[in-house]
Amino acid sequence: MELGISMFGDLHVDSQTGKIQSAQQRLAELMEEIKLADEVGLDILGIGEHHRAEYAVATPEIILAAAAAVTKNIKLTSSVTVLSSSDPVKLYQNFAMVDLLSNGRAELMAGRGSFTESFPLFGYNLYDYNDLFEEKLALLLQVNTETKVNWQGRFRASLFGQEIYPRTEDRPLPIWIAAGGSPDSVVRAGKLGLPIMFAIVAGTPLMRFKPLYELYRETYIETGHDISDYQVGMFSHSLFGEDEKEVSEYYYPLYKGQMDRIGKSRGWSPFVREQFDYGQSPEAALFVGEPSAMVDKILYAEENFGLTRFIAHLDVGAPSHKHLMKAIELYGTKIAPQVRAALNKN
Repeated sequence: MELGISMFGDLHVDSQTGKIQSAQQRLAELMEEIKLADEVGLDILGIGEHHRAEYAVATPEIILAAAAAVTKNIKLTSSVTVLSSSDPVKLYQNFAMVDLLSNGRAELMAGRGSFTESFPLFGYNLYDYNDLFEEKLALLLQVNTETKVNWQGRFRASLFGQEIYPRTEDRPLPIWIAAGGSPDSVVRAGKLGLPIMFAIVAGTPLMRFKPLYELYRETYIETGHDISDYQVGMFSHSLFGEDEKEVSEYYYPLYKGQMDRIGKSRGWSPFVREQFDYGQSPEAALFVGEPSAMVDKILYAEENFGLTRFIAHLDVGAPSHKHLMKAIELYGTKIAPQVRAALNKN
């Protein structure tokens, strides 16, 4: 099982003044965190796309290209790219360049977008939410395997024998599908034989997702895809510290602040401590605590879901750079080695 991190470049928001951290400062910190993740031997780095005031990253592939220059081994993926409001041709070109810069370490994770600010920003109608994703995914998959493309659709100009460069070397670009719980998304990914990453966040009970993992596996096998290529992952909000009580007390106000900022625009009730505490329990999807408890929790998820990849999403609510560096250090030096050792025994 691959073990990695993802970050969105959350900007710290002062709870008293509302002042937002400078994006320039956060991006500088982010590069140091990425370098450390590679140095401590983590497998995956994911960077997400947002178009809101509280985030520093609007284009993941720019950060991934910078990461390619300062890392040696870690895989570099978007987490996620909002495919529905992007141009698949340009996306392929951008990620092919990251792949070339990183000597074959780039991946793309495509999602429909739980944050929808990019739709009006780039001139798309939310009414077309599902149709946009299906059409653009089909084009992206075609571009990924064919240099000369003929294509017609509803949402972009047609292509007639258009050659698309640069190309990745030796293999197509790995493309994952991000899913938040829609059975239709699961079935689509399974039929296409594309790896799937489930976002299981906040206080969600882990077992609520077991039927979806089973649906994906069943669809994947029934469609005739090679089980040796089967890949399935899990993405969950996380923060690690030496002392569970200490890291929990530190993180709760930051996590609540971000949940409430997002929730205000979505009509959610205010996030409360009981949700946070339940999320930290073994059966729920908030990976906040000390290394041994996190090892047990990751292994519990792997055992129940057959995971081939686990992504700890670390910067919800903008924990300090110091806390993020500590979390990455603990993940790479204590948590990941213990998880790998336990899996190797099996």
